[in-house]
Amino acid sequence: MLKKLKIWGVVSVVVVAVSAFLLRNHSFAVLQPKGEIGQRELDILLFASALSLLVVIPVFVLTFYIVWKYRADKKATYLPDWDHSRSLEAVWWAIPIILIGILSVITWRTSYSLDPLKPIASDKKPLTIQVVALQWKWLFIYPEQNVASVNFAQIPVNTPVRFEITSDAPMNAFWIPQLGGQIYAMSGMSSHLNLIANQLGDFSGVSANISGSGFAGMHFVTRASTASDFGAWVRDAKTSPQRLSLATYNDLAQPSQDNPVSVYSSVDAGLYDTIVAKYMSPMDQNAANKHEMDY
Repeated sequence: MLKKLKIWGVVSVVVVAVSAFLLRNHSFAVLQPKGEIGQRELDILLFASALSLLVVIPVFVLTFYIVWKYRADKKATYLPDWDHSRSLEAVWWAIPIILIGILSVITWRTSYSLDPLKPIASDKKPLTIQVVALQWKWLFIYPEQNVASVNFAQIPVNTPVRFEITSDAPMNAFWIPQLGGQIYAMSGMSSHLNLIANQLGDFSGVSANISGSGFAGMHFVTRASTASDFGAWVRDAKTSPQRLSLATYNDLAQPSQDNPVSVYSSVDAGLYDTIVAKYMSPMDQNAANKHEMDY
């Protein structure tokens, strides 16, 4: 029995050490937020984890205590008529109920406060970026700047970004872990996601939904820069010899893997709407137009 306890002790130490290592590992981007939304999501994650430990830790402590107290080589008090304790029952039922109640309230409130459709309060005008999930690459269209890029997005720091997201391929999920939660990209639909970067840097973006053989290489970089650097990037994009016409887009939309970053100096007007509408019936298009006007 003592040998088994030692084994369990070693396992516990290993689990704690691995957990501490993972929490400090820089590859876990969600634990290193660089934007307001990402930080608030991390706060919720840590809060929920701390509450869970109030149940998990006592359970493990009591498990080791009971194993040690009632081990075979030690005589414990013999209580043949004992079958329950109202006090203990009250404790181990009350604590989880209270914790679940707290988590329910927090979840209810944050579900509304972190609604991906909700604009981010700021004194700066939001930047709109239209995102199209393709096989197996990401297309970013800047309608106001009239430029586009593949597998690369540049945004100004401390400026709200309104992503309009759709798919011209199998359903996917758009995710920039350090900036905030993911949202699905679906053909014939336009999803919305509001994010903001509060620090300068390059942040990895990924596909969060398996979508075929090229899924592993379907990633991109989001660069948060100063407003002047963002303006310089737009001006450089305007010098690109490539233009994103409908014909060029149809070629780009063909399945391909590990695409390099590319930039387009101009975009056909309404290209994003054309991509969304190609999967919709006329009735669906009218309903979508009305929804956009209401929004």
